[in-house]
Order: sequence, then structure tokens, then C-alpha cells
Amino acid sequence: MKHLLFLPKKGIPLNEPVLTHEIGETSLLNQIEANKRPKRFFFLIFIVSAFFALFISRTIYFQIIAGETYHLQAENNRFKTIFIEPTRGIIIDRNGKPLAENAPLFTLTMTASELPLQALDQEHLFEEVVDLLHMQRTEFDLLRQSFFGDVSEPLIVAKDIPYETALFFYTQQDLYPGFSVEISSKRKYLSSSPSLSHILGYVNALSKEEYAQKKQEGYLPNDKIGKVGLEQSMETFLRGSLGQRQIEVDALGQEKMIIEEKEPISGSRIQLNLDSDLQAFIEQSLILTLQTQKKTKASVVALDPKNGDVLALVSLPTYDSNLFATGIESTTFKQLITDPDQPLFFRAISGMYPSGSLFKPFVATAALAEGLINEHTTFISVGGIQIGSWFFPDWKAGGHGLTNIFKAIAESVNTFFYIIGGGYNNIPGLGVERIISYAEIFGFGSKTGIDLPGEASGFLPSKEWKETTRQEPWYIGDTYHLAIGQGDFLTTPLQVAVAISAIANGGTKYHPRLIQSIDQTVVEPKGEILPSNIRSVLKTIQEAMRQTVTQGSARGLASLARPVAGKTGTAQWSQNENDYHAWFAGFGPYPDPSIVLVILIEEGGEGSEVAVPIASNIFSWWFEHKQE
Repeated sequence: MKHLLFLPKKGIPLNEPVLTHEIGETSLLNQIEANKRPKRFFFLIFIVSAFFALFISRTIYFQIIAGETYHLQAENNRFKTIFIEPTRGIIIDRNGKPLAENAPLFTLTMTASELPLQALDQEHLFEEVVDLLHMQRTEFDLLRQSFFGDVSEPLIVAKDIPYETALFFYTQQDLYPGFSVEISSKRKYLSSSPSLSHILGYVNALSKEEYAQKKQEGYLPNDKIGKVGLEQSMETFLRGSLGQRQIEVDALGQEKMIIEEKEPISGSRIQLNLDSDLQAFIEQSLILTLQTQKKTKASVVALDPKNGDVLALVSLPTYDSNLFATGIESTTFKQLITDPDQPLFFRAISGMYPSGSLFKPFVATAALAEGLINEHTTFISVGGIQIGSWFFPDWKAGGHGLTNIFKAIAESVNTFFYIIGGGYNNIPGLGVERIISYAEIFGFGSKTGIDLPGEASGFLPSKEWKETTRQEPWYIGDTYHLAIGQGDFLTTPLQVAVAISAIANGGTKYHPRLIQSIDQTVVEPKGEILPSNIRSVLKTIQEAMRQTVTQGSARGLASLARPVAGKTGTAQWSQNENDYHAWFAGFGPYPDPSIVLVILIEEGGEGSEVAVPIASNIFSWWFEHKQE
């Protein structure tokens, strides 16, 4: 059989058939292959040339165009900056006793940029580390995922690890690339008096939001910051300044030499006016009283009326700042924030309460200063005042009889204060505007300015407020209630202490001075001298408060070794007529006092029965241990 094949052979037209048997099959295939070789050769030359051109162009880019950039990166990789944590400043009491200091803290960190490159090597390393730390792998993975710092910044893997574990990682560092032990410090708070926790506060790790705000101030992702109390308000002074150490490292990231070092600057030492012994005694006295009364919430403020020094600030229930020193467990923190008695709440400066009869000396001061009454002015108390269908009672059935200002304060006669506050029949009263004006002079309704966060302002009601908020007019009954420290008037224990101090010292309202000095710089007392018409009548108020002890509602203090003056308060705080806060405010020794006390037992009942015995214990301790 003949086969026809059309070939582009020289001398043979494409349209002319060629018999394969005439030229042979082998010869024909060889000819075809020979025709393909030049094409393959040229294609290979093209590929090699293109690759060579690409190689040359990239070499030019890396060596000439981007050479400087990569050179700088290579140089930077040779150097590493290590930040050195400064020693946080300590806090001591007026006698030099440490209240907040530092203890060694071993922390294991991981730097992602220094980990092995291979994923499998990293996996084996992670398993070893979590096993050594007795940590759940899921916990470790969550830490890595939630880290918001740069890969070159260390992530805290475990805080406050045992010394033995820290020593192992430190000595076996070559076996655990990317992991290192940082030796720093943790806060240690005086544990013998937990009530100091409200004052001192605590430090804790920066949150993501805090870091975003503080990054420009030099804070690092793993830094700690004061969260509440003095640790927060004095953060700028306590923190100090970071140090830096620039080192050169080899290809394995190991330190070769120190290039430059800048020492950290320690935080300032802060000395308080607080007396930790007095604080501890008050705390224990309160705890015993609360247990006896089956109550849980109370606060005490102690000030030096001569300069505003804060001698004690106790708020119960409380918590232990040491729980937060290295990070509080979530279950413990949940218990604190869900406790109905609110142990994290600083009642002494943040709680707002009706003052009850503690407000009466200030209303009496206003009436004397305005000339509405004098020491000889008397009114008859028959058990209360009737206004239309409303009856405003005295606490004593049948009344107190003929009453002047001394008896009115000593026996806490409501009728007397209804009359001088709101007026009665043809007798003019101060009216709400003047009562509020004098209250503001003594500091009610505004923050005292103590060096602590979270202070409340209290509340002074007004006609405008009531009309706007409750859409009803101000009634005479509202003024009567305000005149005896009830109604919508609210104050803090610290505000009461500041105001009572102004009475005790004869007319200077001092800002509460918690901080005595920062390093060697003394914080000077700041005071405002009250108007002369007020100062001129305060001797009368002092004497009336002295009579409260000698023949009035605070007679339980009459047997003290040194004389004192004071005022009790029983403040209704709900619609239930039997719900009362127990108050006492006083000063001693009389007439040249060294201490002002304000005591509040929440839901405690009668101030004379509950708060006065506590005051007696505290005054006795002070006169025995501290009074010169």
C-alpha cells in the first residue's frame, strides 16, 4: 500500500505527494527532528536570557536602589533596645511606717521575633514551656492571640513565677529561644490594716485602651499603672522614668556587648499625714461594733482641725490591695464586684447620705450670723409644728419646752430649727436660699479636693432643681426638712469632717491634706478663712456642741479623760420610719482640739446609742497614745 505524506521539503512542492517508500520512513523522521532543533535552541536561549536579565535587575535593585535600606535593617538587627523598669516610689505614713512598697517579681516573657523560624520547632517549644509552667495550652494560645504589642516587644506569659522556675529558665535560656525571665518588682501593701486599701489603691497591667492613651507618655504594653486610690492619683510621681540599655547581638540574638545605657529614675517617696496605728485601731473598733449590731457598712474620718491633716479614713467593708499586686483571679474579682455590700466602694469620700441632725449646727450658725437670733433667743417646743394638714414633729413626744440655741443643739430640738430655717407664724426664717448659701461656705455640695479619685460632691437641693426635676414647687415643708438635715440634702463623711473642723478651729476651712510630702518637698496646708460674721458666732456653736456632751445626746462622752464636744445624728434614709443612719461628729480635747471625728454606721439606728460608743473608744485611744 502506498502512503502519501505532504512535506515542506526543498525542491518538493507542498501540494505534491511523496511516496514514503521512495525516501524511507527513518530518513523522513530524522529530517522532521532536524527541522525542530533550531526552534528548541532559540527558546532555551530566550529563557536563560530572561532569567539572567531578571537576576541582574534584582541585583541592581538590592545593591544600588534598596541597598541602603537593607543595610540599615541589617545594622538595626544587630542592635536591641532593652527597657529597664524604674523602682516605683514607696508610700509611708506620718511616722515613716511603709504602707506600699516593692517586692521581687519574676516574670516569664516571650518575644515573637526571637522564636524559632520553623512552625514545628515553635510548637515543640510551646509545649515544653506550658508544661513547665503547669499552664493550660488554651490559656497560652489566648495570651498570644490577645497581645496587642509589636512582634519585637515581649509578651508576658506568666507573672510571679516561683524562684526555682525563674532560675531554671534563666540558666537554660539557650534551650528556650524567645523566652526570658524578667526580674522586676511587685507592690506589697501593709496587710495588717486592710482598710488602707481604699486609700492606697493598687496597680495593675495596662488595658488595651489605656495603652493606646498612654503610649505617647512612654508606657509599654506590659507596664503597670495605678488603677485607684493614691496609686492612681499620684501615678506621675510614683512611676518614675524608664531606663534603656542598647546592646549588640549576634546572629543568634545573644548579647555581645552593651553599646549605651541610661539608668532608670526611681519614683518619688510619698509620705502621708495618715497615722496607720490610729487607722488600724478605728478599723478594729468598727468591726467589733458592726458584728455586735449585725451591720456591715460604716465609715470614719479623722482630721487635724488645725491644718486639715487627714489622720484616718476608714471604710467598711473593705478588700486587700495585695490581691491585685500580680493580677487578681477572675473568680475573686467577680465576688468583690457582685458583693451587695460593695467592698470596693470608698464610703468615706464617695458615699452620699442624709446628715440628719449633724446639719443643725450649720443652720444655727447661719441664723446667728444673719442676726435672726442670738444666744438669748428662745422658742417653745411642744412636740412639733402644725402647718395646715401637715405636722412636723420633734423626736421627743411632748416637746422640749423652752429652748435656746444651746439646748437646741445639745438636745437636737427639731422645732427650733424648723422655725429658724423656714419661719413660723410671724417669726422669719432663713429660707432655702440662705441655708444653701451658708452650707456652700462650709463646703457642702462640692468636692473637698482631697488627693484621691472618686470623691463625690454631695447634693444641695434648691427651688429651681425641684421645679425642674420633679415638676412641683418648693414647699415650706421642704425647708423644714432641709433645716434638720433631711429631705434631699446629701453629704459625704469627709465633707462633714471638713465643715466640723471649721467650727472647731474657729473659722478656717482647710482642704483635707492627705499628703505630707513628696520626696523632700512639703505639701503646705491650704485653708480659706470664713467670713467675719461667721467667725464671730462660732464660739457659741462650740459651746453648744460641748453641752451636747455634758447634758445632751452625747452624754456617753462626758466621762472621757479630756473634754470633748460633738453632735449626734439619726438620719432617716428611706420611707420606712425605722430606717436610720447613725452619725456622730465631734472634736477634742475641748477647747483646743487636735482631732475631729466623724462616724457613720449605715442603717445603724440612733447615733447616740451606736456611734457615740465608737467615738468614746477612739477619743480615749488618741488621748492616751497621741495627744501631747
